[in-house]
Amino acid sequence: QVQLVESGGGLVRAGGSLRLSCAASGRTFSSYNTGWFRQAPGKEREFVAAITWFENSAYYADSVKGRFTISRDNAKNTVYLQMNSLKPEDTANYYCAAGRRAGLSIPSGYDYWGQGTQVTVSS
Repeated sequence: QVQLVESGGGLVRAGGSLRLSCAASGRTFSSYNTGWFRQAPGKEREFVAAITWFENSAYYADSVKGRFTISRDNAKNTVYLQMNSLKPEDTANYYCAAGRRAGLSIPSGYDYWGQGTQVTVSS
């Protein structure tokens, strides 16, 4: 069992930065792939970024590539999402997820989800 708690969301102006954190409980967290997804009102949950447990390989949605960076610190059981050059269209509730299934960029690839943290980018 893995429990995930996100933090770091908030209100920021366009062009600004935020760093989201996802703190996990469970001794086996380091053996899970971890992803970030986001969901805006009236829209489906969409993939943002993921990092694999084995080689720490990172993957990004085209919409955030070059602006967001995902990283993990297994010693702290924490995954981070550094978000730079934020745009109003990045406004959404951001969710952390952990899993061992196939499919890093789809929600069904993950077994555990956090409650989300709101990111609002003003123009």
